Amino acid sequence: MEINIKDGYKITEVGVIPDDWDVKKLGDIALVSSGGTPNRSNLSYWNGNIPWITTSQIDFNTIISSNEFITELGLKNSSAKMYYQDTLLMAMYGQGKTRGKVGILGIDATINQACAAITINKDVYNNYVFFYLANNYEEIRKLSNTGNQENLNGNIIKSIFIPLPPVSEQKAIAHALSDVDNLITAIDQLITKKRNIKQGTMQQLLTGKKRLPGFSGEWEVKKLGEILKVKHGKSQHNIIDENGEFPILATGGEIGKANTYLYNKPSVLIGRKGTIDIPQYMDTPFWTIDTLFYTEIFNNAVPKFVFYRFNLINWYSYNEASGVPSLNAKTIENIDISFPNNFLEQKAIAEILSDIDKEIEALEKNRDKYKAIKQGMMQELLTGKTRIIDN
Repeated sequence: MEINIKDGYKITEVGVIPDDWDVKKLGDIALVSSGGTPNRSNLSYWNGNIPWITTSQIDFNTIISSNEFITELGLKNSSAKMYYQDTLLMAMYGQGKTRGKVGILGIDATINQACAAITINKDVYNNYVFFYLANNYEEIRKLSNTGNQENLNGNIIKSIFIPLPPVSEQKAIAHALSDVDNLITAIDQLITKKRNIKQGTMQQLLTGKKRLPGFSGEWEVKKLGEILKVKHGKSQHNIIDENGEFPILATGGEIGKANTYLYNKPSVLIGRKGTIDIPQYMDTPFWTIDTLFYTEIFNNAVPKFVFYRFNLINWYSYNEASGVPSLNAKTIENIDISFPNNFLEQKAIAEILSDIDKEIEALEKNRDKYKAIKQGMMQELLTGKTRIIDN
């Protein structure tokens, strides 16, 4: 099969790249090594002032703090090594999706034996290699050893091929991607700030500690059973339909569609078994399976107010099982809450919290848009399909 390569490009071990780019193995442009763990039973080795990083902290990020610290004695009496700021780290093994993730040290630190330290040569731009490895995460994971546990090792990491543009272009690519990363980080920080504001607002408004203008009078303590009825979901097996119109809901969210619904009024849903601490709100027709309660909310309560109030309840304190967490309908209905009888006050509080939720949702959509833009940029810039030169 003949492959047409446009002028100025060539086929290499990493695919088609520009003629003036080179390809080298990571081991030819970097020193790859790993760390170690001081003896846990020797207390003099731990809780010192030397940061000690594990794979759980490696997540396509700059690592600026540590969860654990070792002492000089622990460093000297173990295979742990000190690595300097800007060293790349790759997780060689770990739980779930950890293997193959990369990060950059933003501090001097030691690492454990599950981390590979990649010290890039001076004639290659560090951040460019970081972005290339991050973009090829899934492919790197496929290089793992087979066996009981798929792992990476130093030799596998050294064998990874890296396309290398001229250094000026490496820098330009890394700077362009860093700019988008900084924007994503700024949006994430704003989302966190908004969520904290929402949590504080909920604590104030949903308990009556702070009153909105125009409302007065004491709130009553009511049992949830005075404002709602907890209802059981039903099996989805006979009603599931790939062409269905209505969502079938479980504790983790939608699991399919149905051609009929179990309930068609605004309702607050809470797990009966398993995940019992994540309330859901539905104001369109739905079906729930038997591990998820739904509620019939009485006319004296605003459903969205009830939803936000559910979010303040420590549901695990009402867990009635020693194994899989479980809630009981009657237990839920017997929970006491402080409650405003004024329907308009409930509505006003719910609208304020809904407005904050809409702001958070808009920020999340904006962040996701920039993540998609970054992904597209990486595919273009790290393969040379689109050229960028830093003047």
